[in-house]
Amino acid sequence: MLLFWPIVIPLLTAVLTLLAWRSTEMQRGISLMGALALLLAALAIFSQVVETGPVSAQAGGWPAPFGITLVADLLSAIMVLLTAIVAVTVVIFSFSDVTVEEEHFGFHPLTHSLLTGICGAFLTGDIFNMYVWFEVMLIASFGLLVIGGGKTQFDGTVKYVGLNLIATVAFIAGVGLLYGTAGALNMADLHGKLAGRSGEAVVLASAAFLLFAFGSKAALFPVYFWLPASYHTPAFSTSALFSALLTKVGVYAMLRVFTLVYDIDGTVFVPILIVLAVLTMFFGAMGALSQNSLRRVLGYSIIASIGFMVLGLAIGTPLALAGAAFYLFQDVLVKTGLFLGAGVTARLTGSELFARSGGVWRARAGFSILFLIPALSLAGVPPFAGFWAKLLLVQAALDTNAWFLTFAALATGFLLLYAMGRVWAAVFWSAHPGGESAITAPLGATSLLPVAVIAILVTYLGLSAGTFVDLALRVGAELTDPSAYVQTVLGGAP
Repeated sequence: MLLFWPIVIPLLTAVLTLLAWRSTEMQRGISLMGALALLLAALAIFSQVVETGPVSAQAGGWPAPFGITLVADLLSAIMVLLTAIVAVTVVIFSFSDVTVEEEHFGFHPLTHSLLTGICGAFLTGDIFNMYVWFEVMLIASFGLLVIGGGKTQFDGTVKYVGLNLIATVAFIAGVGLLYGTAGALNMADLHGKLAGRSGEAVVLASAAFLLFAFGSKAALFPVYFWLPASYHTPAFSTSALFSALLTKVGVYAMLRVFTLVYDIDGTVFVPILIVLAVLTMFFGAMGALSQNSLRRVLGYSIIASIGFMVLGLAIGTPLALAGAAFYLFQDVLVKTGLFLGAGVTARLTGSELFARSGGVWRARAGFSILFLIPALSLAGVPPFAGFWAKLLLVQAALDTNAWFLTFAALATGFLLLYAMGRVWAAVFWSAHPGGESAITAPLGATSLLPVAVIAILVTYLGLSAGTFVDLALRVGAELTDPSAYVQTVLGGAP
């Protein structure tokens, strides 16, 4: 029953905030309580998985593989926990970021509907239900993008909707081909039924459809253009939620499906993933360098980070998968901190454009340090978490004599460091064009507390890297050998 709570809690919260739409104060209270309840449920699941290994549950009493299965292994448990942490910080930040009008039009119900879909996608053991949860996420994200009704928001939403509709068709086509050839949709069941069939045309075709669908969700090259066109348009709270979680659901789906359902080792998908990962890193980093607006720079940095994660999947060794997982975990927190920090800097300087910003360091040195911490982690500067994630991936590439991939990872890290240096120079270090007196906006606790919490977590993740690297190595081992996952779902009572 425990596995149902991360779905039930945000769904119930969405309903209650919708019923309380006349009262902004009630919506905020219910929203925060729902996020905190989700955090408690996520902590309980994480503790159980760490102690006992993967756990599963069946809806309606139907035994696997016939019913709806929920499964939590270490990867999904950590992702649900991170989702809850992001939810709490974003909800608190929204109190000083989202307008009363946006709250009236459904910010809180849509946010918790989105969290419902995200948690469902992380916990589902059925690939068709993964498609269902993806659609729940998409519907909620469409609503969050258009709240406020600005021209730029509608423009970004059109691009976002267009590609995601195509990806949805690809997803259901891949699922249909899978069911037609294997007669199963439960991922643990598919693991056995597709064993030794990786070279069959129908299996390869289904995998290609799913790779396109997941790659589109994750903003993988060449289907990444929707992200920098849309993530800078909504409220900063929404941007932080999207940047931390939406693309990561696509990466999670790739890690799950292409280790559990498909055996891609020795297939054409390995070189394809390598090429896509390197190009995603390159174009993401170059895009970040070419922009002169804070959220656009951060949007392209999301794309570059996705390339690192997919690179770990492409290399495919336990160490590489551990590196991909660790990069995934820390990037959730890093992007949350950066986008929330971007919201604070825009409030202080009055603009997201570099040419109209500046002076933040002189005016708010404490906040500047809070922003600098996730920025340094993104760039891979030791001792922050991003450094250890990149180190694992570089070591995995060296172990397989993939010198070019090593160079690509190191070069991308350098480019991201330069991009963050440009941000620091333009927004924080240089003088504001209006003078120091232009930065007078007050900063309340609801603005600074979430940024501070994320900065502390990112620092702790880096300074206590040994513990978290061990967790990532365990995730890598579970992805490489999913027998415990399969046994939990099919081999006994949940």
